[in-house]
Amino acid sequence: MIRAVAVVVPAHNEERLLPGCLESIRAATAYPALAAVRVHTYVVADCCRDATARLARAYGATVTEPRFRSAGAARAHGTAAALDAFLAPGSGLTAAEVWLAHTDADSRVPRRWLAAQLACAGEGFEAVVGAVTVDDWSGHTPQTAARFRGYYAAHRREPGRLPGTHPHVHGANLAVRADAYLAAGGFPPLTTGEDHALVRALTARGSRLHRTDRDPVHTSARRTCRAPAGFGAFLLRLESQADQADQANRGR
Repeated sequence: MIRAVAVVVPAHNEERLLPGCLESIRAATAYPALAAVRVHTYVVADCCRDATARLARAYGATVTEPRFRSAGAARAHGTAAALDAFLAPGSGLTAAEVWLAHTDADSRVPRRWLAAQLACAGEGFEAVVGAVTVDDWSGHTPQTAARFRGYYAAHRREPGRLPGTHPHVHGANLAVRADAYLAAGGFPPLTTGEDHALVRALTARGSRLHRTDRDPVHTSARRTCRAPAGFGAFLLRLESQADQADQANRGR
């Protein structure tokens, strides 16, 4: 049974988008199903030169300010801080009773986000690998948005794939029970791809994962990417492919 939840948010110069993220987390923690669960948010203000740390503290989050400039190192650092607090001597908690929910500072989680994850944990799942969606495509062409939707739809229709599941991994929507996280070795200190590495390690050790496209996290489609090969870079590749396709069509 899950008795405590840590929400871990890495952030690099996110004063503009972080308040929306933290407001959405606050709404998710207020969901009735979490009334008896201890929930706390940890923001890792990694190499920030703006008001990210101050804003996070104003929302009641525990804030650390390392200088990694690495999404993987920041996620691992924030998770370690949460586990140090939740599993401290005398806490009365075990790692099997602590849930680690991860999102990004440029994202907004749905209100049922944590409640849905804990329901999965109650069914014996050790991790939830969620989906993302984009609301604002104003920084991209319509062709990029269409390619994104087509790409995800095609993967969900793969032969043998169960309805409502997907093959993707997003740090903006990833949760894991603490004992499984520790057994898998945690997040590696990579500048990008740490979420994929953790899911691979969980899979290798036989953890029970729930891949779901329900309750997707709403994330940014901004062109100024924080992770060099993360979601933003993926969208830029889709845009380039769309441009190349358009040029090829015009050349016919």
